[in-house]
Formats: sequence, structure tokens, C-alpha cells
Amino acid sequence: MSSSPTERVSVAAEAVAEGSDKALLTAGIVTFGFDVLDRVEQAVAMVKERLKRAVAALEAAGIPYAVVGGHAVAAWVSRIDPAAVRTTVDVDILLDRPDLERAKTALEKVGFVHSFTFGIDSFVDGPQGKAREAVHILYAGERVKPIDAVPAPDLASAEQFEGYRIMGLDRLIGMKLTAFRLKDRVHLLDMIEVGLIDTATLDRLPLPLRPRLEQVLNDPQG
Repeated sequence: MSSSPTERVSVAAEAVAEGSDKALLTAGIVTFGFDVLDRVEQAVAMVKERLKRAVAALEAAGIPYAVVGGHAVAAWVSRIDPAAVRTTVDVDILLDRPDLERAKTALEKVGFVHSFTFGIDSFVDGPQGKAREAVHILYAGERVKPIDAVPAPDLASAEQFEGYRIMGLDRLIGMKLTAFRLKDRVHLLDMIEVGLIDTATLDRLPLPLRPRLEQVLNDPQG
């Protein structure tokens, strides 16, 4: 006969009192060593190094670009509250399409390998690089998907940030609203939380994107 919830809690409590590992197993608690934190820190450092290496290569080759996606959101959020910054595993870079071949040469010189998967140009980090850890390329003035409400912005909207270029705030918000996946909505909520987005932002957006921002502002949990 199975025990009741009350009996299971009682067993866990008794094990705690005895200083037994049984409490951890019975109560459903899993323990990790501090080496887990070291691996998390290493993973974050590797993404940061990948971003720095990619933009340094583009800078050295004189190729116009802008960091977009989660890293651009993180850069903007960090200006207000570094504690609110969210990490991300991939790197998204906006280029002018005619510069792709030059970008290939520049990025391959620093260890990246070009790939074209699911209609997206990307650069994995070395021959054994993983797609989820790649540098993804988007193109200025083009729609990422044919159904997108508006195209990606041009590079004139980019701004300098601590040694590299990121997309300007309003255009970045527009890109997040255009994609509007779960992670894009989370990034929008991060920017709302630190005050980078409010109702005044609506007037600075293309008309097709305003209902989406209104949706997020009116129902943050939705």
C-alpha cells in the first residue's frame, strides 16, 4: 500500500533530523557540486569570446555590421541594470547581403565555418561546432521570413557600445516584435522591466508592430 503525502513528508522530516541523505531522495531534492557553477560560468565565457572574436574579425575587415538578438538586448539592459541581463547561447549579426562573401573570408580566418541551414547563413565555431552555438547572419533591409510584417532595419540604425556595434533600441524592439517567438517576448519583458520600453515606445514603431507591443504591455504574463 502506498503511503499518504503526510506520511512521506514525515519520513523526509525524520531523515533530516537524522542528518541522512535519505531526506534529499525522499523529498525530491537533487544536489549538485560547485563544479556545475564552474561549467555555467565557462559556457557564458565561451559565448562572450565567440561574440568578441566575430565582431573583431568584421571590424578588422572593415565590414559594416550590427549585433542584434539577445546580445543586443543584453547590452541595452546592462546600461540600466546589469543584474537584469539574460544570457544567450547564440550570436546574431546583421549584415548587408553584398558583404557576405567578405564576411565569410573574415570569419573563417578566425576559426568559424560557414553553414547554410534551414535557409539561414550561419558560422559554427570550428569543424565540430554546434548549430545552437553558431553566429547567425541576418540581412539588413530584408525579411527573415516572407511572412514578417516588416523587414530588418538598415545598418544606419546601429550604435557603438563598448567596442562593438549594436542595433539601436527602437529598431531592436521592432526586430523582437517582428519575430515574436517566446524568447523574443521574454526579451521584450526584460526591456519593459528596466524601463527601456513603455507606452511611449508605441508611437516610434511601425504601425503593424504596435498591436504586438500593446499585447505584451497589457498582458505581461500572456
